[in-house]
Amino acid sequence: MDFAFDTRTEELRAKLLAFMDEHVYPAEAVAEEQRALLSSPWDTPAVVEELKAEARRQGLWNLFLPDEEYGAGLTNLQYAPLAEITGRSPQLAPTALNCAAPDTGNMEVLAQFADEQQKKQWLEPLLAGEIRSAFAMTEPEVASSDATNITTHIERDGDEYVITGRKWYISGAMNPDCRIFIVMGKTDPDGADVRRQQSMVLVPRDTPGVTVRRAMKVFGYEDHYHGGHAEVVFDHARVPVTNLIGEEGGGFAIAQARLGPGRIHHCMRLIGMAERAIELMCRRAVSRTAFGKALAQQGVVHNWIADARVTVEQLRLLVLKTAWMMDTVGNRGAHTEIQAIKIATPRAVVDIIDRAIQLYGAGGVSQDVPLAELYAGARTLMIADGPDEVHQRSLARRELKKYL
Repeated sequence: MDFAFDTRTEELRAKLLAFMDEHVYPAEAVAEEQRALLSSPWDTPAVVEELKAEARRQGLWNLFLPDEEYGAGLTNLQYAPLAEITGRSPQLAPTALNCAAPDTGNMEVLAQFADEQQKKQWLEPLLAGEIRSAFAMTEPEVASSDATNITTHIERDGDEYVITGRKWYISGAMNPDCRIFIVMGKTDPDGADVRRQQSMVLVPRDTPGVTVRRAMKVFGYEDHYHGGHAEVVFDHARVPVTNLIGEEGGGFAIAQARLGPGRIHHCMRLIGMAERAIELMCRRAVSRTAFGKALAQQGVVHNWIADARVTVEQLRLLVLKTAWMMDTVGNRGAHTEIQAIKIATPRAVVDIIDRAIQLYGAGGVSQDVPLAELYAGARTLMIADGPDEVHQRSLARRELKKYL
């Protein structure tokens, strides 16, 4: 395993680091000022569109998509250090590069499974950053970490599908630019194979019967930059059968294909969040005096900083190994490693950010530094894309199987 960055990765890293310094970090305060003046909290600040235009001009666009026809054609190993850099400003940088969830996963689904008409109608404007999208799977009444539990009905009626169900924490759905939902539901609820009961269909936001009911907060945050997280009701919403993605019964397999890259992208960005927290921790330690000496002179602070650095270096190597395996043996071959980083990375990054918050005292939980929002995002990823316990259960079973 050779994790040295190749020439293309080095070039993109240098360009992206400069883009962050020159454009993204200065835009963080500007975006907040502009958002306070918007008529709707879900509208996009003008500076975000400026960042998108500049990123596209510099060739820092759709870096996440390995398909050379639609994206940058980077491998997971090439994209990993770039995603890490964007994680330092998770609210602005991924969106600026058109590399923000849930659009990334949705574009991957469309690129891999959609037909040509679906690609033209929905994938192309998503790739251009002209619209946003949402992925509607999670439901409040069932444990959605097991996708076979999904209860939303997708019933065929002639040349149409009728969708009925209630979803929540549907990321991106509050954004007025969100024009399309990828909805997962059951087309064959009584089928013998529980992993062939589900299908995915494309449901335009303006379809009669689709109601975005309310925004769901996360630790009190509404996550405006990613379009929020919404409760969405589908009340006999009708779409043509041509809106089916792939085949009937293929929804579970498509969901698994979507979640593999999504999990590693989250972990890549989490490492960037940890690096931002370490930077803030060190800046605070050398600038703040308590009880007659700088915090940087306190032994416990030394321990926090040293432990954080060791942890990040360990996590980065595990994520790079996972990326390398996904490139060489595929998502299925890297199943153990994908689960390992999904378990290890969020919990470790939460701990690092927590230490940084402690070092800032009251300021750490305020809006004046990004630590509280970073904490909320990292802690949520211990649940999103499958809670830790589900991955631990699956990984342990795979380990035990060797001895049974």
